[in-house]
Amino acid sequence: MTFRPLLCRAVSAMAALLLVAAPPAASAQTAYPDKPLRIMVGASPGGGTDILARLLADKFGAALKQPVVVENRPGASNTIAAELTARAAGDGSTLLLATNTGQAVAPHLLKLKYDPLKDLQPVGLVAVMPNVLVVPSTSPYQNVGELIAAMRARPGSFKYASSGIGSTQHVGGEAFALATGTKAIHVPYRGSSQAHIDIIGGQVEMMFDSTSSAMQQIKAGKLRPLAVAAAKRTPELPEVPTLAEAGVSGADVNTWYGLFVTAGTPRAAVERLNAELAQSLRSADVQERIKALGGEISATSIEAFAEMNRNEFERYGKLVRDTGMRAE
Repeated sequence: MTFRPLLCRAVSAMAALLLVAAPPAASAQTAYPDKPLRIMVGASPGGGTDILARLLADKFGAALKQPVVVENRPGASNTIAAELTARAAGDGSTLLLATNTGQAVAPHLLKLKYDPLKDLQPVGLVAVMPNVLVVPSTSPYQNVGELIAAMRARPGSFKYASSGIGSTQHVGGEAFALATGTKAIHVPYRGSSQAHIDIIGGQVEMMFDSTSSAMQQIKAGKLRPLAVAAAKRTPELPEVPTLAEAGVSGADVNTWYGLFVTAGTPRAAVERLNAELAQSLRSADVQERIKALGGEISATSIEAFAEMNRNEFERYGKLVRDTGMRAE
């Protein structure tokens, strides 16, 4: 008659012992990150997005104690890399260094298999770079006025390059044509570095490139900057006027770079990445590198960047409609 109570007490004692002895991993999530990370880049190696991604990969790898690799997937206006990120596991192991090309412009021109506002979780803004109007150093045009005069004299004969359909370079070229009453042929490439080859070679007359991509060729004397498409001059090109100073208004287009992860990534992981991003952007070497590219560091909270991402999506949608841009 006393066997059953004794057995119950023994089982209860054993269960309590197992609970006490259970390792923490059995009752708590593994700390993030617990495996290597990759940063997806929708442009070719050597361009502005690639440069920034590699800067962050070095900082994140040291801080997070995990290998961080940069994976270049150029094409389709940065949306190939974005789609791969959107379809990845929502564990924070796949990051995307995106620009407004893929996040705000291309979705209004291309049929995408993902939703950039729902399938990608904003982490934080990295930097903002003005776009700069460049021509080859061998070009006869020394300023914006001379270029516009030549374009009006030979309508439709000038070509301008971009890093892809729906890129900010594409938007800049169309906005310039709209503002100046000119017309030029759009020639898209798979990244700025490839476009530079044909501009320097004289096959394409001009380009509205981000300073982060164009600065190296400008400093090497291979590209001539005619104007900065921004409200103020950039400290790295103090002698180059803004488009407004050159007599052109309504054509300012910049390029911003932001960090995203797959939607559904745990909030704790997103917060950790935002904190590490802010810490990286405070590093003297990162600040110096971004400044040399003509950019401004713009660290933000998760919420502030998410709001900016939504607003930019709407703003560029209107600009696409106003300029009549199409996916050729």
